[in-house]
This record gives sequence, structure tokens and C-alpha cells, in this order.
Amino acid sequence: MYGGDEVSAIVIDLGSHTCKAGYAGEDAPKAVFPSVVGAIDQMEVDDPEKTENNSGSALDAKNTARTLDSDKTKGKRKLYVGSQTLGFRRDHMEVLSPIKDGVVVDWEMVDSIWDHALRECLLIDPQEHPMLLAEPSSNTQQQRERTAELMFEKYKVPALFLAKNAVLTSFASGRATSLVVDCGGGSTTVAPVHDGYVLQKAVASSPIGGEFLSDCLMKSLESKGITIKPRYSFKRKEIRPGEFQTVDLDHPNTTESYKLYSQRVIASDIKECVCRAPDTPYDESAYSNIPMTSYELPDGQTIEIGADRFKIPDVLFNPSLVQTIPGMENYAEIASSARGLPQMVLESINKCDVDIRRELFSSILLAGGTASMQQLKERLEKDLLEVYLRPLYFIKFCSFVPLTPNSWSLLKLLELKYWRAEMQQRGDSVFGSEGVYWLLSVHSSRCGSPNLSMKSMGLLIFNGNALKMISSS
Repeated sequence: MYGGDEVSAIVIDLGSHTCKAGYAGEDAPKAVFPSVVGAIDQMEVDDPEKTENNSGSALDAKNTARTLDSDKTKGKRKLYVGSQTLGFRRDHMEVLSPIKDGVVVDWEMVDSIWDHALRECLLIDPQEHPMLLAEPSSNTQQQRERTAELMFEKYKVPALFLAKNAVLTSFASGRATSLVVDCGGGSTTVAPVHDGYVLQKAVASSPIGGEFLSDCLMKSLESKGITIKPRYSFKRKEIRPGEFQTVDLDHPNTTESYKLYSQRVIASDIKECVCRAPDTPYDESAYSNIPMTSYELPDGQTIEIGADRFKIPDVLFNPSLVQTIPGMENYAEIASSARGLPQMVLESINKCDVDIRRELFSSILLAGGTASMQQLKERLEKDLLEVYLRPLYFIKFCSFVPLTPNSWSLLKLLELKYWRAEMQQRGDSVFGSEGVYWLLSVHSSRCGSPNLSMKSMGLLIFNGNALKMISSS
């Protein structure tokens, strides 16, 4: 029998922009790193040390060895995971994301990300820790089965629980019912949560997220003759005290995807430092004389940003603005079909039962890194009150849920207690905790099979609070 603090459960939240991992019950994750992966075709790599030398890095042997620990050789590709390894420029290295539109498209990369988080960041043996994985609200049954298969068969975890992001956000704020507005890196999702369950039919999503806004900002700056130089493309020399000279470096074998990744890192910092949501819908004439804000780029160049610091965030509220940004013409179709935040909120709530709409309006939660943008909460509240709803409902935005994973707060609130119940004939066990049930396999030889009635599967699935036992055929 185990209970309380004896359960050293591990929480992993793999998002479209960032992966976060740590111990349940703690206030913040132990590891936070990009959820993209560097990949080099093995045909183009002869010697890792040679690749390091070609990249122009000046690390000593100790740091190089530590860096190479994060290299994952998978099949014909060599994968690089983590902030440190992605910070190195390598010849022919592509930067790829294993997630597209909220769905995993490359499980090999996801496996490498999990392995990096567990074995190199947390330095743990997965066989000794129950695992809680945060998943998107739109996750499919096939994705869940594949997740369980990897966790049980490769990592040999003793227990597994898959929880919806929106539910974790709601519980982290101490609420069982709320409307979660998750503005992430790859997309924006509005999901109603009622009594701890996501109402799937009422989930609204948009492809416009933090990375899309960063791309809009880069294109807008380029149209003004401002080029963001990646950090690897130059070096600065001090020619006299307090005066530096920038020298451009030539790396012809750098891929476009790595260049874009490096530029996005800088553009994201610009966005976080100077951008804020406008108080009213953006109007070109009204913001033409707005005061400029200075920002110093890594190469020492100081740029002035004016109306763009209001225009770019307003894309979240009015996606049609994308068509007015030079260089973003190819995204006009996405912009025309996407909805603004207020429309998504209304659409999601209107699809819910009329009896819970008032409670949803009074418990709107903002989550995700993009939601921390200045004045975003105030602008969304103003639009809902003045333009759309007026006196129909009482609208209340609850405290902002920060970027650090709310999953830790969830298990802290529940004060996880679990027990083991071995079922000899099926080879299964059950972990339960005050309405939270774990998937557990002790003697299983095959997990994650789509045929849930297979005797050899060794896996029981518990949906929410309902304990559903699947009978053997």
C-alpha cells in the first residue's frame, strides 16, 4: 500500500512549442526544453566530432561529450534533443516538429524527446515511477494506444495516466467546471470543462498560435528592411573598450529549417518584450503615429518598432489582418477560415447545454505562453462584454494559469494516493486515487493494442471516474 508523498509520479507535458517534465506535487517542472528535434541524415554524417568542428563550436571536450549524450541515433537519422544541442549549428541539420495540428506525426521523435526528459534531464529510471502524460483535448484513440504501447513496452513504467490539458488547467485553478482558452505555440484551443470532463463536441480551435505571430512579426520587419540574423551567423569583436564590430560568418551547409528556428527564437523574444494587445480593434490610421519602442538585436543592431507591436497581437482577435502583412500572402486562406478569440469563445459556449453556459462564462481560464501577452485578458474581456454579450451573462476571467505546467498543481491538489490490486488471470493491476485511475501493467507482454479485449493485452482502461472493466473474450 502506497499513499501521499510516497508516490513519486513523473509528469510530462509535450506541447507544440515546449516540453516540460518534472515530479508531481512540485510547483514547477525540473526540465523545460523545445519540443522540436534536430535531425541529420546518417548518410551525411561520418564522424560526430567532425560535425562539431564544421559547426564552428568552441566547446571543450567535456561540454562536447555532454552534448553528444543528447544525440539519438534512430535508424537512418541522428536526432538531437534539448536546448543545448539545438543551440549548436550543425551542417545539414533539419529542425523538425513531431507534432502537427495537435497530432503526433513522428513517434520516433517523440520517443527521443521522452528519453531525453527522463534519462538525461530528470536522471531517473522510468520503471520506478508512475507516469502522468498531458494530452491535447483532440487526441485520438489511436494516439492514446500508441502512447501506452511505448510507455509500457519500452520504458516499462509501472503505471500510466493520460489527462487532457484542459482538465489539468481547470483543476490547477481549483475548478471542476471552466472554459479553458489555451493559446499555445502551434495553435489556440477553447475547451469547455464540466465536472472534470472535456465536452469534446464544443471544442473550438484555430491554427493561429505563438509561432504564427512570430512569423508575422519577422515578415513585417523584413518588409521594412530589417533582417534578423541568427546567432550562429556572426561573431562580435571588441575593437576598443565599449565598441564592438560584427563579423559575418559563412555556413553554406546550414538548412533553411535551422535558420528559421534560430530566427524564431529571436522574433519570439521581440514579441514578448514589446508586443501587447491593443485596447480596441487595430486601425492603421489610428496607430500610424504611435510612439516607437527600441529593441537591440543580438548582433548589436537597434531597431524601432511602432504600430507592429499592436498589429501583430491583434491577429489573434482579427485573423484577416494577416492579409495586410507583407510576405504573409500565402497564409491568406488560413486567415480567412480562422476565427478570432471572441468568436471561438462564443462558439464553444453556445455548443454547450444552456444550463452550464452561465457557469462557463463566469470561469474563463487563460493558459499557454501566448496568453501571457500584455493586455490580452483585458482586450478579450472587453470584446466579450461590449461587442458580443453586453448584459446577457456575468463574465469573469479567473487568475491566469502561467506557462509552467499546471499538471504539477493538479496532483498536489488531489494528494495522490494509490493502491495495487493484482489480477492474476489477466495479469493486470489498477491504480486508483479519489477519482483518478491509472493504467497499470505488471506482467503484460503486449500493451496498446487496438483490440481492447485481447487476453494478452494486459491493460485496463478507465475513462475518467467511471471504472470500466473490459471482460475477457
